[in-house]
Amino acid sequence: MMKKFSLCLALVVIITFYNSALSQTISKEELIFLTSEWKGERFPDGRPKISDDLLKRAKNLVIEDAWQILNNEGYINQFEGNWKMVRSGVPVIGRAVTATFMPTRPDIEKNIKERGWKNGFAGNTNSWPISVLQKGDVYVADCFGKIKGGTLMGDMLATSIYSKTGTGVIFDAAARDLTGISAIDGFNAYVRDFHPSFLVDVVLTGLNTLTRIGEAIVMPGDLVISDDEGVLFIPAHMAEKVIATAEFMTARGAFSKAMLKEGRYTSGQVDSQWTDEIKEHFLRWLKETNSEIKITRAQLDEFMSKRTW
Repeated sequence: MMKKFSLCLALVVIITFYNSALSQTISKEELIFLTSEWKGERFPDGRPKISDDLLKRAKNLVIEDAWQILNNEGYINQFEGNWKMVRSGVPVIGRAVTATFMPTRPDIEKNIKERGWKNGFAGNTNSWPISVLQKGDVYVADCFGKIKGGTLMGDMLATSIYSKTGTGVIFDAAARDLTGISAIDGFNAYVRDFHPSFLVDVVLTGLNTLTRIGEAIVMPGDLVISDDEGVLFIPAHMAEKVIATAEFMTARGAFSKAMLKEGRYTSGQVDSQWTDEIKEHFLRWLKETNSEIKITRAQLDEFMSKRTW
């Protein structure tokens, strides 16, 4: 019985990954090529798989710090603001699953839908990305800012999305059924607006492909972080560096304030290159305060020498 169960489970996983691969409009090889800076684990379809540990640590990121780190590294088109949200103060954090929608055209929509239905997808194309979502994913969709007739989800699809991911969505489009969506505890959506209309005259043209959200460029697997100010898309290969540097910035700020209150160091001492004495004191302070942030002396020296934040 156990062997049969294991075999069935394996078949379900294989079918899921097979449908995921078929959902792409670019090949696995092309996706790996475009995200070649990423050296870590990948999903079977080639999407970078940022670790669950990094996702957990990302929840403590300050978006201004992360933006500054990316900007200093040349990643200047990763932020988008001017959103409406289901609820304030509930960030959407996870790995991007990207979707691109365009205005409909009969011949293209016919071909896309027929191919999708043959590959096992059902319903309208706005539900297709949901079928490939996994825990920790964020459904990120470009629908050219359409409001009336651009409602990519209502409360039913929102329920499905949240049950699969535990996160939320980023839609350069609209949503409907705000009252119903608001009842999904823990779920949040960043959208351009809310509207009572149904989705019409758009078709999915790209799934897990390079896409654009406003002025930001997004790749499948990017780390999505957000707050009430907006959304930041961190390239997967930059995620660990951004998180580690931001953690240092937060710890450095807390340490500096504590030392200034105690009168241990002057503002000039803590706001410039640290001496060896201050560095060692900082490392001891992290342990004494039971900080979750772990920094080695080598990492500290690197942070202080480069100061790209």
